[in-house]
Amino acid sequence: MDKRGRLVIPKKLRKKLGIMEECYMEVNTEGDKIVLKPVKSIADEYFGVFKVEKWPKDLDEFLVKEVTRRWLKDT
Repeated sequence: MDKRGRLVIPKKLRKKLGIMEECYMEVNTEGDKIVLKPVKSIADEYFGVFKVEKWPKDLDEFLVKEVTRRWLKDT
């Protein structure tokens, strides 16, 4: 750990867990342990589900709107 409290996660672990550069991480504790969990974006969850002609600037925002629109249409 450096002076600022940053840790380096070894490359093998990052690859195994699918942790990419600038990935958001969920940080929790379990007893005396620190638990790190990669947080997938909405875009990752819905990759390949929607076909778009042009990529939106904010893919997460687009997906939230599209999922909401489809949900409202089906209800």
